[in-house]
Formats: sequence, structure tokens, C-alpha cells
Amino acid sequence: MNSNKPRGRRAPPMWCKAFVTVGLLCELALSASPPVIAGDPEFTEPIVNVTVPAGRSVKLGCSVRNLGSYKVAWMHFEQSAILTVNSHVITRNPRITVSHDKHRTWFLHINNVQQEDRGRYMCQINTITAKTQIGYLNVVVPPSISDSLSSSDAIVREGANVSLTCHVDGYPKPDIKWKRDDGLQININKTLNVSEWEEPTLELHRISRLDMGAYLCIATNSVPPSVSKRIKVSVDFPPMLWIPHQLVGVPLGYNVTLECYTEAHPTSLHYWTRDSGQMLHDSSKYKAMSIQGVPSYKVQMKLTIVDVSHTDYGVYKCVAKNSRGETDGTIRLYSPQWTTDGSNDLENGTSNNTNGKGRKKDDDSILNEITRSGQTYNKPNRPGIIKNSTPRLIPTITVLVLTAAVRLLSKRQERLI
Repeated sequence: MNSNKPRGRRAPPMWCKAFVTVGLLCELALSASPPVIAGDPEFTEPIVNVTVPAGRSVKLGCSVRNLGSYKVAWMHFEQSAILTVNSHVITRNPRITVSHDKHRTWFLHINNVQQEDRGRYMCQINTITAKTQIGYLNVVVPPSISDSLSSSDAIVREGANVSLTCHVDGYPKPDIKWKRDDGLQININKTLNVSEWEEPTLELHRISRLDMGAYLCIATNSVPPSVSKRIKVSVDFPPMLWIPHQLVGVPLGYNVTLECYTEAHPTSLHYWTRDSGQMLHDSSKYKAMSIQGVPSYKVQMKLTIVDVSHTDYGVYKCVAKNSRGETDGTIRLYSPQWTTDGSNDLENGTSNNTNGKGRKKDDDSILNEITRSGQTYNKPNRPGIIKNSTPRLIPTITVLVLTAAVRLLSKRQERLI
């Protein structure tokens, strides 16, 4: 029988040949006595593949039986590095440790897993013909956005092109999409509008004030949580102004509110002046107000004139200016009162209207003869009288035509009599 045959020195295992730098490890393996139990060592279960997020801890298990005096080693296949042999840690990586369950299962522990830990891990038994099995460690990384490599808030002139970039890291490679924070569509150019844009870079061509707002870069992969970056785009343009009623009539003694609407970015300075250039300040006579609209670059300017007198008739200017330019608009305030002979007085505010019997018409009669202008006037309170009226303005030409027609009919009636 071969039981009495002298035993020679065993050939070194595969991992000793491959890694000559670990001489002490090889020496320990070569000097080990042969198994004292019947049967060769073998693996009982495969190494389970593991997927773990970066920063977590992981444990890989290698189960064997009939190990005897043989040794189990762990290696990182891609890095060609021996990590542990039996209970000894060979690598200098402080995050790696090893443990065992009564020599049946050998566990490789990796704490605070990093992306470089990803790859194949080999468990090997140092038999004459080394026995090995491999498991895979997949390290996934949630998406992250690099602020230093991504676009920051931008200020551009209207009509320019804008390029927004989002630099994202993560594993698997994250998907990137852009959305507007206000939920509106993204105007890529004059012919392309989209609700989402799925590219790392968002190009906006000939941007307008309608494109002003915040844009969200959203990065997602199979690893939660998703992340986003908010980039605000401001569009600068000089003030624009429009006036709903440039000719406003109001009787003496009434209150009137003049209106202008402006758009500007950056926010413009707003004020009112008379035709002489004198700036109007809040007082018992004038009440100025600016109301911010939606979007925020829209502003409604209001000037309320209290208890209109003769000197209040004339031209008023609403002015808006910012760093990109300035503009103004004019409103003429006049008295909407006419005499029965067809003459009218738009500037001095005299009230010489009479009815057919030679007495002055009351205010209600005057207001009923004025065509609608869309402007609301409030008459100051008098004892026992509170009036809110909406006078109507008749263009001067129309009044003259009507007056001439009335005269012609009167002459014909006189001839018939």
C-alpha cells in the first residue's frame, strides 16, 4: 500500500506561484501538514453574487468541507491581489477583515464599500491542484451632481443663445432630464417645444422673456435617491410700456385713476410726471401705486388723482427705466362736458352745459351723455349723496355731428310751422 511510502514536499499552490511577493504566505502553505481526514476538501456552496450601494458594508462567504490542514485564501481577481489567507489579513486595506464559522465558512468582510471594490472575488483552497470559485461584488452608486462642473444661474440678454450643462456621476450611468420648475414647456427654438429634454446639455436658441425662470436638471438611476439641481435663467430687456386709455375724461370734483402697464428686467424704476416734467409724489392730491404681476417682470402702474380741479387737466406721463433702457407713455386728462351749441372745452373744465330750458344739467345727466371709456371715477362724498359712476366719453367729432343734426331738424320744424 502507499501508506508507507515517504511523503515528498508538496508543489506550491497556484496563488503562491502568481504572487511571489508574499513569501511568508507561501512558506506557511508549503510547511502545512497534509490533511488528516479522509477525502479532499471541496466547496459546498457557490459564492453568492452581491450588489451593495457604496458606503455600505458587505460580507462574502466561502463554504468548504474536509478542509483539514489546508488553507483558504481570498483574492481580488481584477486587482490580482491576495487579501486574506485563513485568519490572516494580507492586504494593507484597513477596510478588509476575515472571519470563519468553525473552519466551515470563511467570510470576507469589506467595510465602507467603494467603487474600486467592484469586481470578481476568488476563494481558493491550496490543494496540490488548487481549487477555486468566484463570486461577483457589484457596487452601485446613487447619482450625484457636481456643482463646480455644472452650470450656475445665468443672466442673458433677450435674443441670445443659452447653454446649460449638468455634470452627473453615479453607477449605473444616470439618466438626465431637464424640466421647467413652473411646469411650462421648454422652448428649444422657434419650432421645437418640449415638456422634458433628455440630454446632459440644454441648448436654448434666441431666448425670450417667456423663457425666463428656473430649470431643473434631474439625475436618476436604479439607486435611490434621485438628485436635482435648480438653475435660474434671467433674461434682461429694456422696459416696454402700453396704456389702455390714452385719453381720459373726468368731470370736475371726481376722483380718477390713470393706468400704465410695463414689462422690464431687471425690475424698472417707475414714476409719474406732468407734461412739465415735474415728478408726482404721494400727497393728498396724488396716490401712486405699482402692482407686480405674473410673471414678476410685469408691473401695473396706477396714479389716482383726488378731487379733480381745473389745474389737473392736461398731460401725464408714466415712466419706466432700468439698466437696459427707459421708456414713457402719455395720458391726456380732460373734462368731458359740452355746451348745447356744439362747442366743447377739453382743457379748462368749465361746466356750462344747459338743458333745453336754460338751466344747468345736473351731474347725472352729464354722465349719462358721456360714452363709456372703461375708466372708473369716484365722485367725492357730499351730504346725503354717495356716487360711484362710470362715465362714457363721446368723441368730439361725433358730438359735433349730432349737434348739427339736431339744429337741422329744428330749422325744418320751424319752417313747417
